[in-house]
Amino acid sequence: MSSTNDMHAFVTDLMSRMTLEEKIGQMNLTQPSHGDGEDEIVTGEAKNNGTEEKIRQGLVGSILNARRPHVVRRYQKIAVEESRLQIPLIFALDVIHGHVTAFPTPLALSSSWNMDLIQETARLAAREAVADGIKQVYSPMVDIARDPRWGRIAEGSGEDPYLGSRIAEAMVRGYQGDDLSAPDSVMACLKHFAGYGAAEAGRDYNTVDMSRLKLQETILPPFRAGVKAGAGSIMNAFNDLNGVPASADKWLMTDVAREDWGFDGFFVSDFTGINEMIKHGVGDLKAVSALAVKAGLDMDMVGEGYLTTLKQSIEDGSVSIDDIDRACRKVLEAKYKLGLFDNPYYGMDPANPEKIHLAPETRAVAREAVVQSCVLLKNDNAALPLKRAGTIALIGPLANDKRNIPGMWAGNTNIDACVSIMDGLVQSAGDQAKVLYAKGANITDDLDEVERLNIFEKKDAPVKNAMIDPRSPADMLAEAVAVASQADVIVAVVGESKEHTGEASSRTNIDLPQSQRVLIDELYKTSRKTGKPLVLVVMGSRPLTLGWEREHSDAMLMAWHGGTEMGNGVADLLFGDRTPSGKLTVTFPRNVGQIPIYYAHKTTGRPLTADGNDAGEWKKFRSAYLDCRNDPEFPFGFGLSYTNFNYSPVKVNKDSLTGHQKLKASVTLTNTGAYAGEETVQLYITDPVCSRTRPVKELKGFQKVSLQPGEQKEVIFDITTEDLKFFITENKFGWEPGDFIIHIGTNAQDTQTATVHWEKSASVKRPKCGPQP
Repeated sequence: MSSTNDMHAFVTDLMSRMTLEEKIGQMNLTQPSHGDGEDEIVTGEAKNNGTEEKIRQGLVGSILNARRPHVVRRYQKIAVEESRLQIPLIFALDVIHGHVTAFPTPLALSSSWNMDLIQETARLAAREAVADGIKQVYSPMVDIARDPRWGRIAEGSGEDPYLGSRIAEAMVRGYQGDDLSAPDSVMACLKHFAGYGAAEAGRDYNTVDMSRLKLQETILPPFRAGVKAGAGSIMNAFNDLNGVPASADKWLMTDVAREDWGFDGFFVSDFTGINEMIKHGVGDLKAVSALAVKAGLDMDMVGEGYLTTLKQSIEDGSVSIDDIDRACRKVLEAKYKLGLFDNPYYGMDPANPEKIHLAPETRAVAREAVVQSCVLLKNDNAALPLKRAGTIALIGPLANDKRNIPGMWAGNTNIDACVSIMDGLVQSAGDQAKVLYAKGANITDDLDEVERLNIFEKKDAPVKNAMIDPRSPADMLAEAVAVASQADVIVAVVGESKEHTGEASSRTNIDLPQSQRVLIDELYKTSRKTGKPLVLVVMGSRPLTLGWEREHSDAMLMAWHGGTEMGNGVADLLFGDRTPSGKLTVTFPRNVGQIPIYYAHKTTGRPLTADGNDAGEWKKFRSAYLDCRNDPEFPFGFGLSYTNFNYSPVKVNKDSLTGHQKLKASVTLTNTGAYAGEETVQLYITDPVCSRTRPVKELKGFQKVSLQPGEQKEVIFDITTEDLKFFITENKFGWEPGDFIIHIGTNAQDTQTATVHWEKSASVKRPKCGPQP
């Protein structure tokens, strides 16, 4: 790969030959109508006309939602053979959790806590995307989200900035590899910059208002980690942030990302994000386009505000040519890094998709991803794993479903290649167990909701995301009870359709739909009458309020939307061929009234318990609810196994440290059960006395450990002063001396602890921060 100096010289020479219109053209990202029917993908309400002629004139820099080699090659041929300067195009697509092969949705995949696996899914997704002509993917979404009402919580890695940062790094490495110009690499795009996951009321595109200190300590770390991992691009958020639309936030783009972090890639707006600033009330299209480019936003997605107004803004002095040159240079540098000037027709062989999509290696990783992502939430009386014997009743609206298992953002997924849970169980059971099936209920009986869930479906489509069965709910329920009565175990597959989560899929009620609760209630009654266990397999891509379901089942597996290999992976777990090891990366509330609820909260002056944690009995004049406990249904980091893991007390190699000394903290982990299994051991740190109020604990490390029955292992964490740092002020990142509580355990609530004292210097003993008694 050539040097940065070579790139700079090449781009400088090219720009010296460009007209102002051609420079602005490089900043224009278009979504054309390809006229290819099924190859059309729509991610927003707008499309652009006259794309081919604009490419000939040098007025397009990048294209969104073109896929298939013949489509991509047609546009690229115009760019490199018919335009004046023959500048190639970037082809971009939302490749969120796989391409044609779907992996578990991102929130699900984060529950694996396996960075190598997550990186591998991104590598394989990149390989499939390039085969379709794509060279930039709008992923990973690294928004920290703590409100499960927000549908796009499904696209991220949960509520924690430390874990989110590690996943951002893994995804960027997987997509981009060591060389962006490599034939199987794509450019990653971190999104959405910034604060989008904190939209008020969990309503998509809504406003965000928070202190810059909270931004620095909670929202921005995964973006910074992605930049340090080499991400080539960043997408701006739709929302306004503290009164400034993110698409025109100079502090975020220029001061923080470019100057503080050293980001040298390009910024792209979200879909018509620049135009939508008009609705924010900050100006007309000319004014908002000028605000965006001056703030540092390099590429305009679909809105064509740059294309139609920037020349006039240059002429009247409201935008400088330096702003245009900066943005154009960043786009051209990206094309240089991607190797497009040397090989504009990368991966555009029509035979490539057939060779690469749904490859056995990719499907094997997809199946492993399902196994490691599922979270066992309950398993009373060892209801799981199932025996390959007798009769299994498989019931539920999602039990024999292929269409919903890929989850949101799966427009490229081959649905026919997906494995339903029924197919997976039947194949895995073979002739050793009989599987009886009944649908039992619709996903929902609410006709308005059904219409919304089928928003992208053709009216005459034989199969849709949410189907209303021609039978009555009573008839379906009677069939389900009859099937359940004949079985040795009842497995009910319930949850959300794929359109229940994702963009523009906010919910005020995160219970299971009533139609499914009625089904579960009847199955539970049957289970109690027959003495046969009831196992719930829950599909979805957000935290759900599952307290009622927890009480009305013997076992519960959070299987998420698992993608192409979901049926096989779930069967591996249900039959005990593999042991569940997933851990939640987001807190599951008891009800929506607790939202926002997350483990790294701050204590109040009147905490429910002395240590500031949520678990405890109600007391008057304390920070508590009258009608509900404070603690969640399932805490961050929670996940059961078929085996049992015992944690020893925490050991530290010293209880008093100075300066940059390193602390070693450890536990001995023992598998005391009968199954081999994996446990994610989690490290949290509390800074109890400080000049700023701090969270009750913060995740600072984790290790996924595999143990055979009876095996034990010492799990050691190296802790340095880097793990103690926080934003003391908006611009000061450091640590303060004093006591620190080290927590190691199986989830954020269930930990062993040890306390150490850490001083800045051995020669000067400083008092603890904050008021002293």
